[in-house]
Amino acid sequence: MPATDRDPAADPGALRRHPRLFRAADRRKRPRLRRTDITVTDEAAVRRAVKAASLGNAMEWFDFGVYAYLAATLGRVFFPSGNDTVQLLSSFATFAVAFLVRPLGGMFFGPMGDRLGRKKVLALTMILMAVGTFAIGLIPSYASIGFWAPALLIAFRMLQGFSTGGEYGGASTFIAEYAPDRRRGYFGSFLEAGTLAGYIGAAGLVTALTAWLGSDTMEAWGWRVPFLVAGPLGLVGLHLRMRLDETPAFQHLETDAAHPSEAADAVETTTKGDLAKIFREQWPMLLLCVALVGAYNITDYMVLSYMPTYLSDELGYSETHGLLILLLVMVLLMLIVTRVGRLSDRFGRKPVLMTGMLGFLLLSLPAFLLIGRGGIPAVTAGMLMLGLSLVCMLATMSSALPALFPTDVRYGSLSVGYNLSTSLFGGTTPLVITALIGATGSNLMPAYYAMGAALVGVVAVACMKETAQQPLEGSPPSVETHEEAAEMVMSRAPEPKF
Repeated sequence: MPATDRDPAADPGALRRHPRLFRAADRRKRPRLRRTDITVTDEAAVRRAVKAASLGNAMEWFDFGVYAYLAATLGRVFFPSGNDTVQLLSSFATFAVAFLVRPLGGMFFGPMGDRLGRKKVLALTMILMAVGTFAIGLIPSYASIGFWAPALLIAFRMLQGFSTGGEYGGASTFIAEYAPDRRRGYFGSFLEAGTLAGYIGAAGLVTALTAWLGSDTMEAWGWRVPFLVAGPLGLVGLHLRMRLDETPAFQHLETDAAHPSEAADAVETTTKGDLAKIFREQWPMLLLCVALVGAYNITDYMVLSYMPTYLSDELGYSETHGLLILLLVMVLLMLIVTRVGRLSDRFGRKPVLMTGMLGFLLLSLPAFLLIGRGGIPAVTAGMLMLGLSLVCMLATMSSALPALFPTDVRYGSLSVGYNLSTSLFGGTTPLVITALIGATGSNLMPAYYAMGAALVGVVAVACMKETAQQPLEGSPPSVETHEEAAEMVMSRAPEPKF
């Protein structure tokens, strides 16, 4: 490698006069790869980590899915009777409240996860999520205690939102740091399989209860059942997470920090939750993260949370029919999401993400025109067009986002960026779309909103670096076998000189 390739900012004359000095400096910046620098993953440990992280994610989206699918019922239970649209808007506003506190949760739990470890913080967020959801199932109705009912609902929704602020950033970081570099997309896609499993569980349970009990009984007490299920689920998730070891990347970080050096000092100061430093040093990647997550979440919440309400309130379908169609689409997406994750390992994160963004940009309007025509085949076809575009993002985001940030600030930076964007664009999606339809009278507003989000996403994907099959920044290479590690060392060894 020529000297000028090593340090393009250096004076060419100095490079010619002191070649050995510059070669020594270059070796210090990029030391030779040793076998002990490479992490060889344990397949069983990776699968346990994926299972525990995915279950927590499934529970998170089960909680939010239940609320979204019962939005109309909860509006009647917790808010004064009168205008149905006002009740629905009040319910969606309470849905959005949880997202307003998510950035606070991200700023609290994220740096804590960089300081204390991923495992402990993920266990804590699981406990708080389960408590918040279970408690909602116990709140008396507005008819029983008046305005205390919506007040308590808002309080427990805020607890849900605060705990969730540390969930996605931690879970995606956990899987990304456990997975081998060449299969990070595949293992990361299981996190979003958990997302779909949570939504499917919520939609299936709400649909079954509504069909079995009827609307009147659901409004009387049946709506409580899905929320109360969160208690046992939380205990199972907590048990799985407490059995895990800390991620190899974080263990490596702790080992480096134990040795007095300039690099270790930098790690120590960063992992003490210095949010100011995260914003100061990581702001370009934070902005990119906000743009990517904003485009992803607007389309995600529109398809997976809002569509049953859209089909029932705007197009006149029964609540059960709308949920059944969405349930069918989500089962299909869950069956293919890990296969799309494999594609992101093979072809790269950017091509797969770009496919999803362009899908929403070009297909949203045709999809909603199909849905608006009515009839099960047309509605299902429109939903599939949206769902297949969404699955490209679902399968890829959980491996692409953690790779934006270095290991020592990954949990904190990702939690801050992800939750800021989710707060601004994700949880507000049902509320914004409902308000836009009410203001314009056009049932195509969801399509225009999704197209605007996708356009931002196209620009963001174009600006990001490709990270497939590469080590995470600040972490050693991660491989599946000792033979692969030996091959990597040999491939990077300097050519012998004679």
